[in-house]
Amino acid sequence: MTKSNLSRRALLSAATFAVGGLAMPAVLRAQSVPDYEGESNIRTTRRNVMGFRNHVWQDHFSNLRRGAILCDTYSRALHFWSEDESIYLAHPCSVPMTEEFTRRGTTEITLLRYEPTWIPTPNMRRRDPSLPERVEGGDPTNPLGTRAMNLGWQYYRIHGIDNPAKIGRRASNGCFGLMNPHVERLYELVQVGTQVRVI
Repeated sequence: MTKSNLSRRALLSAATFAVGGLAMPAVLRAQSVPDYEGESNIRTTRRNVMGFRNHVWQDHFSNLRRGAILCDTYSRALHFWSEDESIYLAHPCSVPMTEEFTRRGTTEITLLRYEPTWIPTPNMRRRDPSLPERVEGGDPTNPLGTRAMNLGWQYYRIHGIDNPAKIGRRASNGCFGLMNPHVERLYELVQVGTQVRVI
């Protein structure tokens, strides 16, 4: 076998892997996307979760003391800046299902929870009595995923997720859900007192 054949074979193999690796999440999403949003949202909202806009922290915060998180409900993305500006993260996320569940303004991280237990809120149980009373941390069906960061507003959190199909969608009861690897990284960077703004 010639050197050029090896190169072509290696290139073809790498391209197949790359295409398969990129296509696989889309295939999984297409097979398991629940009906979180009404038809009107499907027609008017961009579905490309990588199409979110960039932000600069100065437009939203007066300083970066203890770091800052911006939750953008329009572009369905979460942005994080570290206090020393050495780290900037931008991740697609799930956002509240409706305006009724959306709270905007400024708050902060009040509690960090590793492998959190999920207990539905009283309103969630009223709307859906079939919900379990609790789901323990570590359970793959836990809606909070692997990490949760409580906000200063009762029942509002930034957390991991049990179903990747929720990412980039209006799918929550007020929280912001991230892919578990993303929330795990964020969890290591924030602290109690990290500023949070929801727009």
